Amino acid sequence: MPSLDRRPSPDDLLVLLAVGRTGRYTTAADELGLNHTTISRRIAALEQAMGGRVLARVGGGWELTDLGREALAAAEVVESAVRSLAVDAGGRRALEGVVRISATDGFSAYIAAPAAAAVQRNHPKVAVEIVAATRRATQQRSGLDVEVVVGEPTVHRAKALRLGDYCLGLYGSRDYLDEHGAPSSIADLQRYPLVYFIDSMLQVDDLDLATSFAPAMRESVTSTNVFVHVEATRAAAGLGLLPCFMADRHDDLVRVLTDSVSIRLTYWLVTRAETLRRPEVAAVIDAITARMDDQRGMLLGRCRAGSPSTAESGEAPQITGQGEG
Repeated sequence: MPSLDRRPSPDDLLVLLAVGRTGRYTTAADELGLNHTTISRRIAALEQAMGGRVLARVGGGWELTDLGREALAAAEVVESAVRSLAVDAGGRRALEGVVRISATDGFSAYIAAPAAAAVQRNHPKVAVEIVAATRRATQQRSGLDVEVVVGEPTVHRAKALRLGDYCLGLYGSRDYLDEHGAPSSIADLQRYPLVYFIDSMLQVDDLDLATSFAPAMRESVTSTNVFVHVEATRAAAGLGLLPCFMADRHDDLVRVLTDSVSIRLTYWLVTRAETLRRPEVAAVIDAITARMDDQRGMLLGRCRAGSPSTAESGEAPQITGQGEG
């Protein structure tokens, strides 16, 4: 039971809010301008006032307990009340804070970065940190507000937003194809080396399955970074299995076997429910969604860079969640 001689401090609640959103004391300390010891002391004081544990140690970070989620709801009210006092020159509510995103290399460069820039123009006090990584969705999401992954994720106590599809195609440089000729069929691909991910280091199942169309192709230059794939293909290392929205930006790359090799994958966004309630995070997600819509034609390989985007109509993004509460 909560202590009868004291109530939870609003300052302590805001500390819990920062830890609950990032999953780490150190990240919360940096965000609040405090040290790790102060964070620990504030959490201990809050737990004494609440009469129980508000955080539980999991993996490399911290997760809210049921009591902690109750306290977090109160903390969000405190934060909202404080922020309501801050307005910009036009009298609008001013957003501020740091939003941390993890996304694949190509998505980071061509979707997340322009979206972050759009948010920053409208809300100069919002900083967006982008970590480029190609991996599965993590279960703890310590230190991250938003993750963008390839393939539908299995997540707990989080929400998954289907952002939309993109296509992979098979490309060769003009010089390479002039020298070796273009493949005439799937069977003909056994003559060509493939530029793609390092098989033993690939963590994403959907990307791992993408090469099943031509298992006989031998490896050429491989890398964990898709920008290396693009440049190696441009340098005539072989045929590259590349995201169309990246390859089509280069006039020296030619897509081959367009009808036979067209792999469609899906980007998903993962975030915690409590993180999604932060207005600055919501603003970044809205900007990402808008950028996805604007680039739909490029993502699906239907137009080259510089051509009008051919956004397709489709299902509205769907929110799914597992183990929320």
